[in-house]
Amino acid sequence: MQIFYTPDIAVNPELPEEEAGHCIRVLRLTEGDEILLTDGKGAFYKAAISRAHHKHCEVSILESWQQPALWNFRLHIAVAPTKNMDRMEWFAEKATEIGIDAITCLNCRFSERREIKPARLEKILVSAMKQSQKATLPLLEGMTDFKSFVSQPFDGRKFIAHCEDGDKTLLKQTYRPGENALVLIGPEGDFSPEEIGLALQQGFEPISLGESRLRTETAALVACHTIHVLNQ
Repeated sequence: MQIFYTPDIAVNPELPEEEAGHCIRVLRLTEGDEILLTDGKGAFYKAAISRAHHKHCEVSILESWQQPALWNFRLHIAVAPTKNMDRMEWFAEKATEIGIDAITCLNCRFSERREIKPARLEKILVSAMKQSQKATLPLLEGMTDFKSFVSQPFDGRKFIAHCEDGDKTLLKQTYRPGENALVLIGPEGDFSPEEIGLALQQGFEPISLGESRLRTETAALVACHTIHVLNQ
């Protein structure tokens, strides 16, 4: 059964206009048909269409339940968006399918892109959440200054993956299952030495993701996948 994203379903038993159009015009569902909804906050709702209109599709809630936690840790990846947004969108989609709690777009010294359109990324996150049958939408934070971000508190291990020489431990060797993790991934030009130094001062641990030099979006996805594999 296809899932529809209805963030306000608990207080407003109606599909958002875009979801209503897909439900009624594309899928040609009609009154009495049962559908599955999620509020993106961890809950699923089974509902029946009570008014089949492509802009105002009203539903009657039949039952609701919380989706059991799919992982027992919190994963937050902060990454400098790539110049080609298709690559950043690919990362956001695949990370949501694998499982991620939050994505922050970092504005770094060597960032190739200084602005993004959060609404576009949000749609990709919603689509990936529904496709992978999850009930929780990852938190998306738009362009955020690196210095202010690394100074924020985080309840868990904090890692920075950079390409500078020095002592770095493989992520798979230092991370322990069940730990919350925040991973910083820099732009194609890497973090600046000043940014690396600031992150280390704020308690971030330098890590390596392997011998190969990875593109930004690949590195971010490798970090996401590694954390999940280590928790299996």
